[in-house]
Amino acid sequence: MDDFFMNLICPNSPSVWDGNRLSECFNNMVLGFGVNAISLVMISIIGITHRSPPRSRRINMLERLFLHFLPAFGACLSFLDVVLISIKALHGDFIVHHEWFFKCSQFAVWTSILLFSKSSNYHYIFCNLILCFWWIVKPILGIIYLLAMLSSSGILRCLKESIVVLLDIMFGISVNIIRIKQTSSRSSSVEESLLSTDKDLEEDCHRDSSYWDLMTFKSITSVMNHGVTKQLDFEDLLRLPADMDPLSCHNRLLSCWQDQQIKNCSNPSLFRAICYAYGWPYVRLGLLKVLNDCIGFAGPLLLNKLIRFLQQGSGHLDGYVLAISLGLTSVLKSFFDTQYSFHLSKLKLKLRSGIMTVIYQKCLHINLAERSKFSEGEIQTFMSIDADRTVNLCNSFHDFWSLPLQIGVALYLLYVQVKFAFVSGIAITILLIPVNKWISKLILSATEKMMKQKDERIRRTGELLTYIRTLKMYGWELLFSGWLMETRSSEVTHLSTRKYLDAWCVFFWAATPALFSLFTFGLFALMGHQLDAATVFTCLALFNTLISPLNSFPWVINGLIDAIISTRRLSRFLSCYEHICEVELTADSSSPGLSNEESAAIFKDKSIVIHDACCAWSCSNEKEWNMVLNHVTLELPKGSFVAVIGEIGSGKSSLLNSILGEMHVLHGLIHSSGSIAYVPQVPWILSGTVRDNILFGKNYDPRRYSDTLQACALDVDISLMIGGDMAYIGEKGVNISGGQRARLALARAIYHGSDIFMLDDVLSAVDAQVAQWILYNAILGPLMKQCTRVLCTHNVQAISSADLVVLMEKGHVKWVGSSADLSVSSYSAFSPLNEFDTSLRIQRQECSMAANTEGKLSLLEKSTTHVSEEAEEIIEVELRKEGRVELTVYKNYAAFSGWSITVVICLSAILMQASRNGNDLWLSYWVDTTGSSQTDYSTSFYLVILFIFCIINSFLTLVRAFSFAFGGLRAAVKVHNTLLHKLVSAPVQFFDQTPAGRILNRLSSDLYTIDDSLPFILNILLANLVGLLGIAIVLSCVQVFFLLLLLPFWYIYSKLQFFYRSTSRELRRLDSVSRSPIYASFTETLDGSSTIRAFKSEDFFLATFTQHVLMYQQTSYSELTASLWLSLRLQLLAASIISFVALMAIIGSHRGLPISFGTPGLVGLALSYAAPIVSLLGSFLTSFTETEKEMVSVERALQYMDIPQEELHGCQALNPDWPHQGVIEFHNVTLRYLPSLPAALCDINFTVGEGMQVGIIGRTGAGKSSVLNALFRLTPICTGHILVDGINIADVPVRELRTHFSVVPQSPFLFEGSVRDNLDPFRVSNDFKIWEVLEKCHVKDDVEAAGGLDIPVKGAGTSFSVGQRQLLCLARALLKPTKVLCLDECTASVDTQTASVIQNAISTECRGMTVITIAHRISMVLNMDNILILDRGILVEQGNPQALLQDEFSRFSVFAKASTM
Repeated sequence: MDDFFMNLICPNSPSVWDGNRLSECFNNMVLGFGVNAISLVMISIIGITHRSPPRSRRINMLERLFLHFLPAFGACLSFLDVVLISIKALHGDFIVHHEWFFKCSQFAVWTSILLFSKSSNYHYIFCNLILCFWWIVKPILGIIYLLAMLSSSGILRCLKESIVVLLDIMFGISVNIIRIKQTSSRSSSVEESLLSTDKDLEEDCHRDSSYWDLMTFKSITSVMNHGVTKQLDFEDLLRLPADMDPLSCHNRLLSCWQDQQIKNCSNPSLFRAICYAYGWPYVRLGLLKVLNDCIGFAGPLLLNKLIRFLQQGSGHLDGYVLAISLGLTSVLKSFFDTQYSFHLSKLKLKLRSGIMTVIYQKCLHINLAERSKFSEGEIQTFMSIDADRTVNLCNSFHDFWSLPLQIGVALYLLYVQVKFAFVSGIAITILLIPVNKWISKLILSATEKMMKQKDERIRRTGELLTYIRTLKMYGWELLFSGWLMETRSSEVTHLSTRKYLDAWCVFFWAATPALFSLFTFGLFALMGHQLDAATVFTCLALFNTLISPLNSFPWVINGLIDAIISTRRLSRFLSCYEHICEVELTADSSSPGLSNEESAAIFKDKSIVIHDACCAWSCSNEKEWNMVLNHVTLELPKGSFVAVIGEIGSGKSSLLNSILGEMHVLHGLIHSSGSIAYVPQVPWILSGTVRDNILFGKNYDPRRYSDTLQACALDVDISLMIGGDMAYIGEKGVNISGGQRARLALARAIYHGSDIFMLDDVLSAVDAQVAQWILYNAILGPLMKQCTRVLCTHNVQAISSADLVVLMEKGHVKWVGSSADLSVSSYSAFSPLNEFDTSLRIQRQECSMAANTEGKLSLLEKSTTHVSEEAEEIIEVELRKEGRVELTVYKNYAAFSGWSITVVICLSAILMQASRNGNDLWLSYWVDTTGSSQTDYSTSFYLVILFIFCIINSFLTLVRAFSFAFGGLRAAVKVHNTLLHKLVSAPVQFFDQTPAGRILNRLSSDLYTIDDSLPFILNILLANLVGLLGIAIVLSCVQVFFLLLLLPFWYIYSKLQFFYRSTSRELRRLDSVSRSPIYASFTETLDGSSTIRAFKSEDFFLATFTQHVLMYQQTSYSELTASLWLSLRLQLLAASIISFVALMAIIGSHRGLPISFGTPGLVGLALSYAAPIVSLLGSFLTSFTETEKEMVSVERALQYMDIPQEELHGCQALNPDWPHQGVIEFHNVTLRYLPSLPAALCDINFTVGEGMQVGIIGRTGAGKSSVLNALFRLTPICTGHILVDGINIADVPVRELRTHFSVVPQSPFLFEGSVRDNLDPFRVSNDFKIWEVLEKCHVKDDVEAAGGLDIPVKGAGTSFSVGQRQLLCLARALLKPTKVLCLDECTASVDTQTASVIQNAISTECRGMTVITIAHRISMVLNMDNILILDRGILVEQGNPQALLQDEFSRFSVFAKASTM
């Protein structure tokens, strides 16, 4: 019975195996009918049981298209099959039963799907979990069926069955994606999938676009039309889809990161958070990639069929069908390719903006103590480099599984062609795996070390740019650039290790196809098989398919390694403890507990309560030396004015920071009640207008704004600025004076109207009259009267006005009480220091009267500053080039690499391609000679020649890889060194006009491009170029008719690339310009994060930063769409070439034509060369465009190599001990910072005699610092001349001039290094001398307490207070043997007693030296030989201070009366 049944079903056919393959009966009955029967039963059961569906979900149009159109198309195809076999049966042909079963069951399945799709609950039927799983299994079984019948069926049947399997795959993907959309809680954004409706694109910018327009990227056409005719602006760019908005991306990633922190508190992973945020869309893209990769292998299979057709010369119709199918397959793959790239790139853009904003938000919320674990450079690297590397994980991860899959399928197809001969090729691949694994480990190690050095280099670069003015005054810019060069040298050492290891990777993987070809064909021939054209050129096509995944794999591994390192680094940073927003801070350790009743009693009517608090800047164990505040207990009443006093380093600023939550509370409790406004000791000024700085995100209230300006004595200053309160202030307030910066920060605090004001020494930066005005009209005025005011100060007048005085000493609260009781305490600094301070109470009354009568009048005399330049002119708009990247940029890069190495690279690439083409031509010759049976040589001869070609190709590959690595490294080194040299030699005015973030962008992101990605993309470009030339030459030789297509093809190609490149250049430049504000804003926020947190303005700054990212996102999105627009059209163009070559080969196979198309071997070679044109053409222009984009980084670097330079050389040689006397003469000196601005110094004349000590005083912005700018030649003078010991300083080399003077700058400068390095970087003084000077400067005890001369100083000197930093800067100046010493308000931040000590030290230590002192404290200049009084750049008074003091009408006398300091 069984035999009868088998014979009925499978007549004349084995049931399972026919000796070589699965039998046709088994295929039809098991893989065909069996699978269809299971599908039919499952659909029927699920359809019948789902009669009462839940509430219907809305299905969009594209989902309906896939759920209705695909089954209808499948039903039509299967019905056509049934009709065709029925016609055959009617004509008397015998149709086997298994074929009837298969075709009818196929028709039944598609028909049942079509019927159930009409029901109201169809989406619940097809999205059933079991059925969804079956729709994944069914296409896999269909692929097995297709592979089994490919070798035994005709062309048309293979094509039809391929379409049926493709329908199964698409329908399976469709229902699975719709199910995911139903069940996923985070699936609001689903445009990444194949079934996306692109709803957001339609709503925002493509409302009228068809799906065809979306598939062909037509939306970018309007942008490209603008790009051809004009320079693009941000308004011309594409609008972003709603789900790509940086804020939504931020919220999505942040919520997943917070979930990860809750689930895994000890070690949260950013990688897992990214997976939760974008995992499902990414998986869906993976399904699309599988389909895309599978279609990629249709080309070689169709090529095999086509060559066999040409060899056999069978029916013409099959040949034409194959030729057209080859072209259509390329077209289909083009659409799949571009759609996959588009959605993957959109996902990357979302992830990038999410990571950037999350990093920025973390910087806003992490306190200074916690942030000290990371250097400034390291945090900046997180944003500039680690974010990009993490985003590249999207590419690398899919490629990591996709490339081995492609390699595996290619190897299987090779097995089908050459049987087990391909094992020799596998052996080579397997042998290379441990080698590449070992190389990858070395690359990982080198990358980690390189990143550490990169962090340090960026930190040092930031330090150099931040303090460039001070460094130039010291003459230390070359010293710092030397240290920076040492760090860069270490970075380049690790970079070179990585690059040369990459070169080995490139060599191994690029040489693999040639070795593969040699060993596979050699073994195949030695096994006794005869090579034919179909086998050889199908294998060659498969080898070409292998080249891309094999070459890409090492880069994929490197990308994964980089991404893993970066995600770990970011996870460590994002895991840091955040600033507590609540009003109460408690220690984690056990602290004295307080009951609710006790707490209520303590906190009632108290603005700030500190109970037994121990605070530190680091999170080490509680140690005495590490504790900045030690067991502090303090209660401040609401509405009180509290003066916090004490010597420098006593912990005054730390007390404020502990209340703000910026320090680690190791023990005790800190409680504050109400909102806080904070003015730091070093005022933080935003880049922006005066009004922006004051409003700080709040709404504009004209009355309060006017009152605030008047209280801070800013109204007159602003009225004199160009543009008024809309005048632009440069980065860090470079174009306003120190006093104006302090008053602007105070105005910001007052305007906000908080409950508590934290004021850190705001009076020290302004002159005596302005300090008096601010004290009585602002701090004690109506705007702040009802608020709690905590002022750290050395101002005696402010101390006497305080309701409560807190005396700090070495981190302890030594004394708390009223100012009336302070005079009998141990704080001797409170006692008067000069003769006009005899009666403090009388003086206070006089000052009150002065404030009411003369104060406003005196303020009218103030003028704005001329430190650099004013208003909108201060910051130059970042320039960007127009048109294509000029040839000179490429020439410069080649010159940086070295012309000799450039020639070697080009020659090796050309010869490498020639050897590869020679290898293929030799193979075609071998095939033709063996096929003609007229061979004159043995197989071994052919193999030896093939081996020689292989060796030459491998050697040239090695030469190209290493020469590229060497040339790229050489260029990177030269670009950095040249750029740094030019920047260091630039005038100070350049740094005033250019934000540091913009310069840092060149030295971080742009330099990273030149270091890493530019050589890589150039290598690819060169390989693609010579590859295309090789293919064009071979095709032209083999098929003469190809030359007819070459000219029109080149015309279309050139038009396309011109249309695209005009836009892509502009988009790349806009991309660079839009990136700079991100880094500038980020750097600025890092400096002022404590101020932002104090004002609770995190949301405002996050919103501002998000706007910068939005602009960057918009540029990148337009750039992406434009590149894919081009890629699609190029691939379609290449598909037409393949169709042309294939059709010409079919036509050429006709007998009797007058023109011969060559031997079968050459025709096979032409066809195998035509196939990779699809990828190679797209890759060439993509790499060419990418190279041009990357070259923008070189162009931007070259811009800063052409900046103005200081006049470094001079005609006057100096003796080492010059100046001998120190006589300084100003003759008719006029100085302007810009030709359009008023003169900062107007026709100044004065002489400072030998050994004289001269004080320069004047109101804020009077031009005091301009005198030093002129003396140090920081700004060239317009007219007049300056003589020192009779020598015109304009004739002296500027760096040599500055090294002969000593200076203590207005802003104290300490860099990261040891105390010894900070004081004596050139190591010319011994320890005894250093300690002696430190003792005279009253800072020896502090240095000893910190740990001695060798203890490390943190960045910007945060290890010490501002006052201690000023004393260390003074010690540094006194260590330098010179006859001229300049002091720029060096006692502004120290207490009065220390100021007196410093004054005595200067008087004794500087005897015989010429000393120029700029001072706000009258006591500093009372005992000097001479004083100069400036007003609006004019020298209005000079003379002996004691004599001027006697004249009550003198300006100096007015200053003295207003001063109680």
